[in-house]
Amino acid sequence: MSATQTSDVPTLLVKIFGKDRPGITAGLFDTLAAYSVNVVDIEQVVTRGRIVLCALVTEPPRGLEGDLRATVHSWAESLKLQAEIISGIGDNRPRGLGRSLVTVLGHPLTAEATAAIAARITDSGSNIDRIFRLAKYPVTAVEFAVSGVETEPLRTALATEAAALGVDIAVVAAGLHRRAQRLVVMDVDSTLIQDEVIELFAAHAGCEDKVAEVTAAAMRGELDFEQSLHARVALLAGLDASVVEKVRAEVRLTPGARTLIRTLKRLGYQVGVVSGGFTQVTDALRERLGLDFAQANTLEIVDGRLTGRVTGEIVDRAGKARLLRRFAAEAGVPLSQTVAIGDGANDLDMLNAAGLGVAFNAKPVVREAAHTAVNVPFLDTVLYLLGITREEVEAADTLDEGPGEGPDREGPGPRAVDAGQSVGAQ
Repeated sequence: MSATQTSDVPTLLVKIFGKDRPGITAGLFDTLAAYSVNVVDIEQVVTRGRIVLCALVTEPPRGLEGDLRATVHSWAESLKLQAEIISGIGDNRPRGLGRSLVTVLGHPLTAEATAAIAARITDSGSNIDRIFRLAKYPVTAVEFAVSGVETEPLRTALATEAAALGVDIAVVAAGLHRRAQRLVVMDVDSTLIQDEVIELFAAHAGCEDKVAEVTAAAMRGELDFEQSLHARVALLAGLDASVVEKVRAEVRLTPGARTLIRTLKRLGYQVGVVSGGFTQVTDALRERLGLDFAQANTLEIVDGRLTGRVTGEIVDRAGKARLLRRFAAEAGVPLSQTVAIGDGANDLDMLNAAGLGVAFNAKPVVREAAHTAVNVPFLDTVLYLLGITREEVEAADTLDEGPGEGPDREGPGPRAVDAGQSVGAQ
């Protein structure tokens, strides 16, 4: 009898738990094999050296169930394990419609927060079908497989809980699309890198305070982005073009940036950046990190000096969303399969246009508007939101090196080396 024919026939749930050791799974099924049972379902978890092994099997031929129970208990006792056998009918109940994956990031993840999240999932009408740990450092990341409620209302319900608990929660629809090819597009300043590029240029021009004043005016809504861009760039007029190389050398990648990009590229993702900064820096990032796409504003240089103007298409808030769509079309990836990462109000249109918008250490207004938020200083934690485990990341690091790798690799965890390496460093 096949597993698909067990919906209304007697079955046995065999549970084994105790100290883990090699051969337990094989031993259990060797024991069960003597009773001609079929396997309907298996679940095994090992936590801190303790195993919980569950086997759902069809009932043995008439008259043999008692013997099966005695034999399983005797086998378990011989290995100093405990056994429990429960009679029932059929397979697991079907999962409800509206299947989602809820990823929770905690630094640390407290029991109080876990209880509150589980309660909110239940209160929303959902059922937790499975829980799996994705990572234990630099954050604790766990994934809940949930069913019974559509993704959007569940995301809304958990967003409020996340803010109150101080944890990061991402809710995405479950399904094959999660493993499909994707496009990830990031902001640059204060996202991919730790710096604001215009401020680095301003430091060389001796006008940091004036640039900060214009930035503050834009933050207050007194200037739109394009106006503030032109006003700030005008203050750079007359700078020698050699300052570009100096700024490139000063730019510091965000911890985890190389790990994020390296892992995504190995998985076949395409990765790009859009920036309200300048191509003089983003072009170097594209080459250094092996990015597929990069677009930013361009500082005009004439006779070896900055003119205080920008040329070409202005990359502003609307422009970032437009570029996300353009990159997706060129990559052959549906917009629903895109991930956008940013920190500022200038990124909001892009975050909302993407299939998953991630606010990275963002202002409150951005965190509230994005699909999810990451509030730890490690960019590669975004990998966990995509269902990629820390173990998979580390296993990938044993592969041949690709673009942007080598002795300057960095990222959180025990392998971290020189997390603040500059873009221009070789």
